Amino acid sequence: MDVPVSFPRARLGELLKRSERDFELGRAALYIAQEEYPQLPVEQYMLRLEGLAEAVKDRLDDETAPPIVLGEVIHTLFEREGLRPNKESYYDPRNSFLNDVLDRRLGIPLTLGIILLEVGWRLDLPLEGVSFPGHFLVRYRGAAEHLLIDPFDRGRIRFENQAQEVLDKEYGGMVRMQPAFLRAASKIDMIRRLLVNLKGLYLNVNDHERALSVVERLMLVQPASPGEQRDRGMLLLKLGREAEAKEQLRRYLDFVPGAVDAKRIGLLVRRLEAGLGAPKEGFDV
Repeated sequence: MDVPVSFPRARLGELLKRSERDFELGRAALYIAQEEYPQLPVEQYMLRLEGLAEAVKDRLDDETAPPIVLGEVIHTLFEREGLRPNKESYYDPRNSFLNDVLDRRLGIPLTLGIILLEVGWRLDLPLEGVSFPGHFLVRYRGAAEHLLIDPFDRGRIRFENQAQEVLDKEYGGMVRMQPAFLRAASKIDMIRRLLVNLKGLYLNVNDHERALSVVERLMLVQPASPGEQRDRGMLLLKLGREAEAKEQLRRYLDFVPGAVDAKRIGLLVRRLEAGLGAPKEGFDV
């Protein structure tokens, strides 16, 4: 059974086949948004990112020293353009759509970070995403030192040994810093994180149709993910698409016969095969 592929999803799939160097992070994020906004002019928003980089260049004149360029990027994005954290409506899905973030100047750490990365890369800055727990960061790999930039704090800069401060703000001092928390995020890692965020938002409000759309895109990013295969089946079931759900859940069991929930899913599949339908309770995603 093939997963339906929309136009933006097909384009996302094409990007996912590219190398890290050739993968266009901003474009991939816009293709994710295009499923919500089918008429979204992706190229116009890519030009918006170019325009932001050009605005920085204009203010720098001939200055090319990376620390000064970095400072001007941060000033342009968070002061002149007014990008800011949406702390009041953090769980608004629009914070995860790059076009909305550019238009509304409101976002979450990840989408604000993607804009910072896209503009910085256009200016040859040595930036990379950081898979920090609960709070995406951007790292500047300078010749003399590495710095952490917090896009959710208007581009505040810290040294790497100050990362505990960010953890304390997120977890109230209950989590201690580990080197793994500063692991660099690949571009595909960031797209996966963006989709996982959206999936959680839609599941929390029982928007099963949109959650299914996100899961199907996560299956493009992680084709071998058993969890997404199972969740697709469960969401199909919630949407009343029992024949598709039954086939998807069978494939899940074939893929991971020793899964911890194999017995529960197997019973569910047998119910569907017997024409009994899904139980009213006990089969949440």
